[in-house]
Amino acid sequence: MKADRLVATLLLLQARGRVTVREVAEELEVSERTARRDLEALTSAGVPVYSQRGRGGGWSLVGGARTDLTGFTSREIGALFLAAGPLSASPELRAALRKLMRAVPAPMRPHAEAASKAILVDGLDWSRTAGGSGPHRHALERAVLDGRQVRLGYTHADRAPAEGDLGEDGPGRRWSGERAAGERAAGERAAGERGAGERTVDPLGLVSKAGRWYLVAGTGEGLRTFRLSRVTSVEPTGAPVLRPEGFELASAWRELASEVEQRLAAASVQAHADPDALPVLRQLLGGRLRTGEVQPDGRVAFTADGPSVEVLAAQLAGLGARIEVLDPPEARESLVRLGRSLTAVYGGHQDDQRRDSRFPLGTYYVHDASVPVMAATR
Repeated sequence: MKADRLVATLLLLQARGRVTVREVAEELEVSERTARRDLEALTSAGVPVYSQRGRGGGWSLVGGARTDLTGFTSREIGALFLAAGPLSASPELRAALRKLMRAVPAPMRPHAEAASKAILVDGLDWSRTAGGSGPHRHALERAVLDGRQVRLGYTHADRAPAEGDLGEDGPGRRWSGERAAGERAAGERAAGERGAGERTVDPLGLVSKAGRWYLVAGTGEGLRTFRLSRVTSVEPTGAPVLRPEGFELASAWRELASEVEQRLAAASVQAHADPDALPVLRQLLGGRLRTGEVQPDGRVAFTADGPSVEVLAAQLAGLGARIEVLDPPEARESLVRLGRSLTAVYGGHQDDQRRDSRFPLGTYYVHDASVPVMAATR
């Protein structure tokens, strides 16, 4: 549109001080004839633009005149670039930031440039495991903004629920709707049985939780969450999103997360710990640790919450004799079985004793135990 080009031309004049018709044409990807007409239109509209012929000539604003088209303060500009910096991989966002950089007055630009480079997002944890949002976040962002249904390729969890993990078919909330779902529901069930597959969803919003990104989407079974790092493909169907009446992303996420947190605090153990074990317990359990009174022998009473007694016992076993689990009896029995299994491996016992461990492998250790627990149902 011509209005957009005129604004872009004015911003270019402000950013560079003096420009030639060729430079305007190249920057805005128009012909030199169109660029010249736009510059003349600015003059006709009363903008103090003048041209100078000859070597070193060009078009300039009279007396270096400036127009702040943004209305932003320096702090607001810095905050915007600070937030957008780590997310600027999107071509649309990069283009928007370039336009904004041209629009802000020159004194604000160094601050904005510094803010855009002040934050870096590393998608790998210390074990070099990829996390974050995966390669399909921008496609899902477009689907959410455009309000378009997508066919989602998804890899399901291949292990028991673990902390920091909220995947497909996590806690859901139903709403009333009239989406015909016979074939769709069958495809969803098949995907769940295979452990990986495709399903049609209504993208409603994206949420970043402790460094991991999740899609909140409507399905034939209600609201569900999908971890973006497990998304393998995104194919728009062209159909409009069926948006639940009164849907609000923040409220929906709070409800989904609350259900997860309740499930993951379904079991508790009571124990005593040496004082020097408390920092490790806090790092391991985060908000799931509740400390009590100091005992006569100097140890500290504590209660730990988790998704099951077995998982809690396995997590606490690494602290050895620095803790003593007191209750429930099932937790003590789990520790005995684990101890026997370890003794069989490292103490020279028979092979049949080695097979005595019945702990769900893959659930003992967590990516970041200080983060509230998030899990997926299978």
